Order: sequence, then C-alpha cells, then structure tokens
Amino acid sequence: MKAIFLGRKPYSCEALKYLISKGVDVVAVVAKLDDEDIYWKTKLSDVAKEYNLNVINDDYLYNAIDNPDNNTLKIDLNNIDIVISYLYWKKIKKTLIDIPTSGCINFHPAPLPELRGVGGYNVAILEGKRYYGVSAHFVDEKLDSGDIIEVKRFDIDPYNETAFSLEQKSQEAMFELFRKIIDNLLEGKELPRSKQSKGRYVNKNEFNELREIKPSDTQEIINRKIRAFWYPPHHGAYLMINDTEYTIIDTKVLKEIGKKYH
Repeated sequence: MKAIFLGRKPYSCEALKYLISKGVDVVAVVAKLDDEDIYWKTKLSDVAKEYNLNVINDDYLYNAIDNPDNNTLKIDLNNIDIVISYLYWKKIKKTLIDIPTSGCINFHPAPLPELRGVGGYNVAILEGKRYYGVSAHFVDEKLDSGDIIEVKRFDIDPYNETAFSLEQKSQEAMFELFRKIIDNLLEGKELPRSKQSKGRYVNKNEFNELREIKPSDTQEIINRKIRAFWYPPHHGAYLMINDTEYTIIDTKVLKEIGKKYH
C-alpha cells in the first residue's frame, strides 16, 4: 500500500511508525517544519527523517500535484492508495482528496457528527456529557463532514476530566481505531461508509468565547470551565484584566498536578 501521511503532535508519530511497521510505502509526510510546536518532545518531522522519508509542507505537495515540474524532490505521487490525515490542522484541498484510490481518511479526536471542528474535549466537559468518542471518516471539501467509517465511543466522567486527561484517553482510542482501519485496508477489506447526519460545528471564535470566565458565571460554571480548558501550555479558562488575558486554575486541579510531581 502506498500512502501520503499528514499529521501533527506526538500521537501522529505513533501512527506513522505503525504504517512503516506494516510495510506501507509512505512516499511523503506533511508536517510542521518550523518551531511552532517546540514544546513537543517528539515531532512528526523528526520521526519521518529518522526513517528517511520525504518531509514536506502542504504548499510543496499541492504545487507538485498541480505541476509535476515543481516536484524537485521527485516524490512519486502516482498510484497512491490512501491519504491519511492524523490530527492534521488544515483543510485538505480537492486536488489531494482525489488522488488516492482507497480514499482520503481523517482521524478526528471527537465523536461525529456531534462535535465537528475544534474544542471537542472542551465542549464535552463543559456540557457534562457522559460519553466521548473518536472518529474516522472520508474527507470531502468541507471540514469533518465526509462519510463516516467508524466512531469509537466510550464513557467518561465530565466532572473529573480535564481537557488534558480526556485527550490522553481519546488518543489511545484513536490509535486503536487507526490500527483497525489500516489492518482492514491491508487485508483488502472494503471500508464501511455512512452519510453524516446533522451535527454541531465549533469554530475557533466560539472556542475562545467559551473559555472566558464572565461575571455572571456561577461557581459551578467557573470550575467546569477551568477543567474543560486545562491543557498546558495552552491558555485555559481566562479572565480579562486591563486588556490582558490571565489563565485561571482552581485548588482541585492544583492538587492533581502536585500529585504527579511529588
């Protein structure tokens, strides 16, 4: 199987390693090439280089697709079986979606169609949901709206989760789902697909509005926002003071952090 892999964060590194262990020919890896994610100890670009894979940005890939003469690295983009998006942060263009014979598949860290876009962990905790999930779906020209392959749901306790802890659980589930789908493809099985029903889409503006602690918020809502957005080193739930954003933390979360370091 011949693949193009797009990803981000250490979890995508494990997915890439799994592809390689299964003998998948990964002809190109699209990853961040700057220091924007410097706080990650393991970066996708570094792992790809360890395996002598072509590491490129999306501009190079689209230019190479649209005009083969721009493909100075001579990456073989013919007969691609699958394009994989694993925590990739950008919208994928039609020219790339149309390349693979088995489809362009995105692994989304939230249940679909309930939570499209960003902030899945946060919204689930804020709204007191008793379950969460991760999804695999075929990519179309919109965000997180393509036909669903599978959604893996699991129970959670929204009153004790933080965004960080829920991410850890979700990534374990997503990697399990990833392995299952890749194994099925390698065995020649046809992937199921079902149309998405109407769902909810959270954009970055709504995400940032949800983070703000407002004077009208009750103590319960404030505590819930603190947990829902606790994901260092990112800014969490915040107060605005003199046009400056200050992240807020409560005693319960502090004690949890202390247990991990003492």
